[in-house]
Formats: sequence, structure tokens, C-alpha cells
Amino acid sequence: MTGTWEQIEIQQPLVIKMLKNSLIKNRLAHAYIFEGMRGTGKMDAGLILAKSVFCETLLNGYMPCEECTNCKRIQNGNHPDVHIVEPDGLSIKKNQIQALQEEFSKKAVESKKKIYMIHHADRMTVNAANSLLKFLEEPESQSIAILITEQIQQILPTILSRCQTIPFRPLPPSNMIEQLISLGITPNQAPLLASLTNNINEAIELSQNDWFVQAQKIVVKLYEVLKKNSLESLVALQEEWFLHFKEKAQIDRGLDLILLIFRDLLYIQLGKENEVVYLNEKNRLEQYALQTTGTRLTEQMTAIFEAKRKLQGNMNPQLLMEQLVLNLQEGSSFV
Repeated sequence: MTGTWEQIEIQQPLVIKMLKNSLIKNRLAHAYIFEGMRGTGKMDAGLILAKSVFCETLLNGYMPCEECTNCKRIQNGNHPDVHIVEPDGLSIKKNQIQALQEEFSKKAVESKKKIYMIHHADRMTVNAANSLLKFLEEPESQSIAILITEQIQQILPTILSRCQTIPFRPLPPSNMIEQLISLGITPNQAPLLASLTNNINEAIELSQNDWFVQAQKIVVKLYEVLKKNSLESLVALQEEWFLHFKEKAQIDRGLDLILLIFRDLLYIQLGKENEVVYLNEKNRLEQYALQTTGTRLTEQMTAIFEAKRKLQGNMNPQLLMEQLVLNLQEGSSFV
């Protein structure tokens, strides 16, 4: 579900203030880059902006009503003048940008306005990026481009120079935790969720997701087995991990959950117990923290970051996890 104007305003007050001023003064740019880490509300803000542009009964001159036909069609992803481009496989290809250009060369279906959003704009191929550049250099007078990215450094400087960049900042974890608890998330679960996403809606969905609840148990169990021997760890991968973490996004989420365990151990060693997020496991983690060193924990966290990088590079997930488990154990000072 898309966040409302009010929800995004809580999460990204500076972004919303800027969009509000541009809408009221009728000074929207022809191209934006929404950049920031995953879960900071970039896609939601893009859809809210689209609703504001097409809303039939704007509130206060800038806020979408969420009730009119246009707002509902944008919410449901079927407005004829709002186009969203997603990666086709691992990348956004030239033919996708060309199809978008062809679509925009036609007259807008219901008004003179058109909006296109390119999700994961950093994944455009070189040819796709060059096609988009030509598109940005000769914009339709009533068109608005919104490029959404977590990796702004991957976008061509020539594209950056033709767009207004709007940074999306992470919500401070303490604020996120307070909001989640106020919405009914348990105090023990809220810190973990706030460490995984900066999006309130995503956090709530995760808390209600049976797959995620089971994922936490499997990750904690895998960590327990890591302290034994490599054979048991590899067996645990086969019997539980690979059966549960099947898609790339699920594996990435699992790696994040493993990373947070090692981060908690490091925080305990540094005397930052108040920053631990696996609160249900805190007593056991305090014991485990005595059995390793800060240097070893740093090495293990680096190995997990490297596994996440290789996963995005399309490495075989089974081989990746087997290598990671061996790296997490190799030279371990566990007793």
C-alpha cells in the first residue's frame, strides 16, 4: 500500500516541504532524481507526487484527496498517463526507454500531463541511459520524469545535471521505533524492524509476515550451529536455509538478519547494549560476546557484506552461502 501524504511527511519532512512549495507555486521540475537507501519512501513519494499532479480535488492546493478517480487509478497502477519502468531482469534496457519515448510522443490520454517513474534507474544499461539522456534533453512541456535510485553514483553525470536531485534521509532509528510501537509493534520487535527498513508500512508488513517470523528463527539457529562445526552448518543450510530463502530478495533479507546478530555482539562488546536489536536473544548474545573478539566480529561482518555484494552480482546462491558459512567459521575463536 502506498503511503499517504501525512505518513511521508513524518518520514521525509524536507522532501515533502519542497514538493509542497513546488506544487503550490506551480514550479515542478521536468525531471527529478529521488535518491536514498532502500525503505526511505522514494517510490511512495513519487506516487504521491503523481496523485497531486492529476488529483481532481486537491486539498489546500497541493495534497491529493485519495478519493477521486485519478488518485485511485494511480494507487492501483492503471492511470493511462502515469508510467512506471522497472528493470527487465537485472537491468533496464534500451528498448524499454524507447517504448517509453514512443508512448510519450503520443498525445496524453486524459490531459496534457504525463509522468514517468524509472525504478532502480542506476540499473539502466549504457544504451538505455543514453536514450534517456536524449529524452531529458528534449522534454515534453507537460512531462515529469522521476528517477528512483539507491546508487546515485551509478547514474551518468550528464543525466544528473539535467535532473533536480532530492535526497531521502533515513528516519532516526529511535523515531522509527517509537512510531512502530505506537502502531502496535511489540517493543522487542520494533528495533529489529527499524534496522531492516526505514519504511513504516514495510516494517508493519514484515511484522505480520509468517515467512519473516520463520526467517528470524532459522537465522538464529544457523548462528548457533556456526559455533559448532562446518559440517553441521552445511547440513543446516541444506535442511532449513535453502528451503526457506529461495528468491534473491529473500536471501538478501536473510543476510541482513545474520549481519544484525554479529552487529549486536559487537555492540555488546563496546558497551552499547541499548543498541542491540535481537532483544529476545539478548541474554544468550551477551554470553556469546564473551567467546569472540571485536576483530573477529569485524571480519565476519565484512564477509557478510561481501556475500551481499556477490549476490547482487548474480553469484550462485547455494555456493555463496556455503562459502559464507565457511568464512564465518574459518579461524573462529568460538569455544
